[in-house]
Amino acid sequence: MPSLPPLAELSPGLSAAGALGIADIEALAASGVRTIVNNRPDGEDPGQLPAADARRLAEAHGIAYHHIPVTAASLSRADVDAFAAVLRSAPQPVVVHCRSGTRSTLLWALTRLDEGADPATLIDMAARHGIDIAALPAFAARLA
Repeated sequence: MPSLPPLAELSPGLSAAGALGIADIEALAASGVRTIVNNRPDGEDPGQLPAADARRLAEAHGIAYHHIPVTAASLSRADVDAFAAVLRSAPQPVVVHCRSGTRSTLLWALTRLDEGADPATLIDMAARHGIDIAALPAFAARLA
């Protein structure tokens, strides 16, 4: 069985990861992951697994697959709302991913702010996983 990619548990049933390849998706499927949310735009890096190919592979393994591509510059309220809607309805466990896990964690934190969570607590929690979302308040202000 392929080994799992590094995962940062954001909440029960929800983890963030960096870029996922074919072996990572197969390992996640074998571990029981039921949903993958890809926050990477296609073509972000040379050799990156295209979202359409990742979707086919995930669905072949019975994993629900969602593609909500964002960059720091393009992140919008609609992206946060779409991400929140997926998290509310997605079968767990869920793995969200981007190049490093930072954008996916930032999206999750923005959904938690909408639920009244404390920004400093979210920033500290992400930092414990080596993920820097110190810009969370600035993103929240931009999207308000």
